[in-house]
Amino acid sequence: MAEELSHASRYVKLNKDQGPMEEIKPGELNQPIDVPQLHVRKCNECGQPLPESYLAPADEPWTTGIFGCAEDAESCRTGLFCPCVLFGRNVEHVREDIPWTGPCICHAVFVEGGLAFAAATAALHGFIDPNMTCLIYEGLFFSWWMCGIYTGIMRQSLQKKYHLKNSPCDPCLVHCCMHWCALCQEHREMKSRLSDETAMPMTLVNPPPVQEMSAARDSPSTSANANHQVHLEMQAL
Repeated sequence: MAEELSHASRYVKLNKDQGPMEEIKPGELNQPIDVPQLHVRKCNECGQPLPESYLAPADEPWTTGIFGCAEDAESCRTGLFCPCVLFGRNVEHVREDIPWTGPCICHAVFVEGGLAFAAATAALHGFIDPNMTCLIYEGLFFSWWMCGIYTGIMRQSLQKKYHLKNSPCDPCLVHCCMHWCALCQEHREMKSRLSDETAMPMTLVNPPPVQEMSAARDSPSTSANANHQVHLEMQAL
């Protein structure tokens, strides 16, 4: 007994200050760990992982042409009189995290505002210095080109979402040359796509008829010692 007490203990006793700083809650170590390397895109057909640089082929045709504005009277009227509202709705459908009011205001300030400023400059052509008029038109042309690039980027996002091909040409060039027709075409495309996704065939399934089980006991007719027989019948209500 004295020999055991003479040997010092090999374990170190920790006081309160030397204890662990973080307390582990029950079940905390069993939580799943998120590994970013495992989040890979896979092919819908074969299930094989796809590289990060993979782009889906843009070979789907547009449901309507660029000059089919008369096919949808509502979008045609909105695009003619309030193109900023139509553009805001298109952006909201493509990017759900962006409300339609922001793009609508930007479109109204830069596009409608630029057109109004160009019309005022043309009306006051005789009262403004020709050099200043030329400078104003150059600035408006540059602003129109920048707006075409911005609206073309949104059109490109729509094409990537539904794998649409360039029709009739590059998205930015389409908006620079045919801005109002492009807005109406994009609205018709999203409207038709959303209607196809929400329209689902309804299948009516009639439930089977309610059935009950009845037991009928027949009394013996020939002998008193005969066993009772139980008959089960299925009757539909």
